[in-house]
Amino acid sequence: MLDVQLGGLLADGPAGAGEALDLVKGFDEALAHGFARVGDEPAAALAALAGALAATPLGPRVGEAVEKATTGSAGDEHLAALAGGRAALLGAVHDALLARLDAALGRTRAPWNAAAGETAGPAGNLLAGCRGWLRELAIVGWRGVDHDLVSSADQSIEALLAVPELRGLAVLLDGFAAELRACSPVATMERLPVRRWADLWARAMLLSHKGPWQAGAEPVSGRLLILGADVHEHATAVRVQVHGILEPAGGAPSLLVRTSVAAAKVDTIAGPTVWRLLSDRPVLMGALAGHLAVEITGMPMLPGGDLVWHDDRAGAAEEADPFAIARVQLAAATATPVTPLDRHPVRIAEPVLLEGYTVDGQTLALGGNTVRVDLDRLPSCGPLTPELVAASTACVGLLRWDAGQWSVQPLGVQATVKKKPVAVHTGDWALGPTDPKAVKAEARAGDVVAVLRERAGRLLRK
Repeated sequence: MLDVQLGGLLADGPAGAGEALDLVKGFDEALAHGFARVGDEPAAALAALAGALAATPLGPRVGEAVEKATTGSAGDEHLAALAGGRAALLGAVHDALLARLDAALGRTRAPWNAAAGETAGPAGNLLAGCRGWLRELAIVGWRGVDHDLVSSADQSIEALLAVPELRGLAVLLDGFAAELRACSPVATMERLPVRRWADLWARAMLLSHKGPWQAGAEPVSGRLLILGADVHEHATAVRVQVHGILEPAGGAPSLLVRTSVAAAKVDTIAGPTVWRLLSDRPVLMGALAGHLAVEITGMPMLPGGDLVWHDDRAGAAEEADPFAIARVQLAAATATPVTPLDRHPVRIAEPVLLEGYTVDGQTLALGGNTVRVDLDRLPSCGPLTPELVAASTACVGLLRWDAGQWSVQPLGVQATVKKKPVAVHTGDWALGPTDPKAVKAEARAGDVVAVLRERAGRLLRK
């Protein structure tokens, strides 16, 4: 039963995971201080990283990189080796946690095919510019970051944005630079997000050495059954990541898949209005709002199970209740493999169905086991609220791991409100709010998106 499965998952963490994370923490602190002058404590942390990886294929390269870093002579290739060593440790923790999750849920996962990640990177001039900026960050450390250093990345980011294959790296660097710019001068900050900035730096460093790490997508056709939508929003962008089950044409086994759509925004666009930014995907938005299955034809799918969404290759099908889908098909669906650069504990987000629980604050209790409910991830653009989660007894959500513990992020709940059963999902307002209060509030605010588009068009015409 699910409560037994949950108990197995919530037991003590995998052996060695804590030690591996301590090594990563030591490296992150050394990176925060910078490699211009490495003191005794950062040098010891780097040496510990090299020692832990000495018996692995990365051992010689990481050992050389640590030697160069401690003497202040690390080049791009040495910093890439350090980033790779850090990623290897986090990848090992990720794999151990995911293996435990799959065992607890009885979930089958397809193995990663190493050839699937092989792809030829584009010409290196653009990437070299990115590496130069990342190298400067590593030399001065976070306390040495100021507006001039952050601004020096602008030209490289602008050039990357013009290359479709490198747009992922461009967006990563753009967001990273914006975050550093907002905090500059960093020397005045009381506390630093050391782990987060090291994550961004290491991922960007690895991407800037090879460019795209994904091989070409393979076209797939079949029926997509939507489980729920995870909305990521900040001041300048919004992304909706849809989790679902793909029934491939031809009778192949069902697969757990994702697809993401995104749009740029400004901070004045918030709440339900953000859905208007995605109105150019009417099939997907209509399926979210109406709980519909989607027939896809020739939709590209990357090796890690991500569908590259093309609305013109999709068509709305019959109604498909996410809870009915989860109860009938979720347990039998095969999970897709995790791509190498995504092997990080905080990137674990596995769809699950939980039923028969109670919620007290931010704690979900099921069969004598408890797990944290991540209410902070509930989006402001949808109808799902902490109060509905607290009143719920069934949930389709994502199991995540962060800060040393598992949590569940609700994507949809079944609850009783005023003695009536209701089902509420994060994507219910994808075509606009249906709650009268939300409709009135949006009407008072006016069509911010239309106004901004009109003003942008006027500027372009001048």
